[in-house]
Amino acid sequence: MTLRAHSKTSTPEIGPATSEADLVAAARPGTDDARREAAVRELVRRLNPRLFRVARGIVDSDAEAEDIVQETYLAAFGKIDQFRGEAAFATWITRIAINAARMQQRRARPHESYDTVTEEPADPANVLSFPGVGSERPETALGRAQMRALMERTVAALPSEMRLPFLLHEVEGVRIREIAADLSLNPITVKTRLFRARRRLRAAMEAELRGGFDTVFPFDGARCAGMADRVVNALRETGEL
Repeated sequence: MTLRAHSKTSTPEIGPATSEADLVAAARPGTDDARREAAVRELVRRLNPRLFRVARGIVDSDAEAEDIVQETYLAAFGKIDQFRGEAAFATWITRIAINAARMQQRRARPHESYDTVTEEPADPANVLSFPGVGSERPETALGRAQMRALMERTVAALPSEMRLPFLLHEVEGVRIREIAADLSLNPITVKTRLFRARRRLRAAMEAELRGGFDTVFPFDGARCAGMADRVVNALRETGEL
């Protein structure tokens, strides 16, 4: 008897291992509703930290930033057919978030200038070096929540033209040339703003800092799940899902 291989094709499930390209394809109109919703939720989960930090790098409060993140998702998923894949989806939606946050700032501060940094030559001796997180004693671990709060207050106090490049580069690991392209700036201007941001932070935090900047402005846990629920419900109400 000859055994034949069982050839049954099945659609891979959406999950943490799904590639960004497959998630975007599944999130487009015409996909099975359940699969599309799962793709939207997974993209929201992955992108929440970056988009929240980008928005928070421009606006002045967590509440404003959270509103901008939701607005960004609705705009992106509502016109996802306009995404041609010429850049990564994360890059495309990040630019939408930047534009949305800038529009919010213009509405809030219509007479404020947004490009007022005076460039200065960088002094490498004054650039803050950030210690990595190694093995820490119990008392250090207990103080990390307070340290994160200090870091957030200090970063939040930076002018937005310094805060956004700092968060993109130091927290999200975006390269200077990419930041310059997204913000329509000269790479030298981005480097100068990063230098000035580090110098300001050094003055406020160098004696106390013991952790990395990956904990600044987190957007996870219940807040992350809640954003996915709100985005999905709003897309349903507008008929986009």
